Amino acid sequence: MSGGTVDPPVLAAYELTTAQDVFALRRTGQSAAAALGMERQDQVRVATALSELGRDRLGCPGLTVTFALPPGPEPVLSVVLEWAADSGPVPDLDPAARLLHRVRHDRGPDGGRERIVAEHPLPASWADGPDARHRVREALGVPASPTLAEELRSQTRDLIAALEETRAQGEELRRLNEELEETNRGVLALYTELSRELEETNSGVVALHAELEEKSARLRESSEAKTRFWRNISHELRTPVNAVVALTRLLLAPGSGPLTDEQRRQLSLIDSSGQSLLSLVNDLLDVAKAEAGQLEVATAPTDLRALLAQLGAVMRNTGTAEVALVMPEASALPVAVTDEALLGRILRNLLSNALKFTERGEVRLEFRADPPWMSFVVTDTGVGIPEDELPRVFEEFYQVRGPHQRIHRGTGLGLPYALTLTELLGGTLRLSSTPESGTRVEVRLPFEPAPPPPDRPAPECPAP
Repeated sequence: MSGGTVDPPVLAAYELTTAQDVFALRRTGQSAAAALGMERQDQVRVATALSELGRDRLGCPGLTVTFALPPGPEPVLSVVLEWAADSGPVPDLDPAARLLHRVRHDRGPDGGRERIVAEHPLPASWADGPDARHRVREALGVPASPTLAEELRSQTRDLIAALEETRAQGEELRRLNEELEETNRGVLALYTELSRELEETNSGVVALHAELEEKSARLRESSEAKTRFWRNISHELRTPVNAVVALTRLLLAPGSGPLTDEQRRQLSLIDSSGQSLLSLVNDLLDVAKAEAGQLEVATAPTDLRALLAQLGAVMRNTGTAEVALVMPEASALPVAVTDEALLGRILRNLLSNALKFTERGEVRLEFRADPPWMSFVVTDTGVGIPEDELPRVFEEFYQVRGPHQRIHRGTGLGLPYALTLTELLGGTLRLSSTPESGTRVEVRLPFEPAPPPPDRPAPECPAP
């Protein structure tokens, strides 16, 4: 995007002429939203909406985009896309309108140009002033324009990371069970086919670099392929893994035939590996359902004492003897109306992460009720997370680099999955960390105490 000289309240103005300008507009919009103090969700909303609007209008003669902070009773970020009048069909504003506060289409003051005006409110923490506006203008500086091939390669790397983890787990069980071996062959074939299709897609995008419509279509196909892959892999793996776990437990049951100590040890290893893979498959399927909007919340009175007692018993077996797991006092835990299954998955992921990366000290779970909210805080004395890695810990399949990754391998889905479920329950998740000192994660959820059970009438005495 090429810049221009502007005066207040205009912050920056650019021309949109190529597909790279649209990609740069997305990144610039997100940077400006961050400089204005918007939360992560609003940053993504602004970036996505501007990308859709710019892509839809690309090719219109004289297309420009202007960022401004107009005066008025309501402080807003205003982004105006303007082009020569009568240069195309009426733009579709529905996708952007679902993401931003206000989006409208009209003609400019001189009537010779059309424009789209998109506005989003500024956070309450925004303090207007010369220094603050200077920071926003710096954020609106012209970034390097990425190519669509780079965007697709980034998605390809994420998919390959997930596939490699699934393949490693599958190979371990394949040596122990013939049925799962056949499934793993199917996974490998699917992995090869999908990789080849993505490589062909990338090559096609590079070759057809100037055609914006084809680029947009391939991006949508890539996203849909990722969701289909998660769903299909989860369904394909769940049946054989359930069979492995069920048969293993049947062999270990007290009423089964006698086993040697070595046989029992090997069966226990099979059961443990099967449980780990089944948990991964369930997480992948839930993430795919959440992205597709198919994961439903089923609230009911939930006894937090029983839930955390069961969770503590399970998680204590996953840590080492040098790490103490400290759970809340049972007397401080009420009965609350929430989704017990989703809440359990959130806390299990957070405690599992904390125990995995804590070599000594403690992992502590604390509970606090402050109606209309309740908070679960997980703290640990583990390795911590470097400051420059914190913005990326909620990206799917991303793992913080470090020597501990060679010991504790994972999928990089734990924190993104916990965040998705927390937002699905109407709450927020915040993380802070200090290297070599530990990490703190707070889950804040709506708190609704369960109603007391109804009084039962006393039975009547029979007449004499």
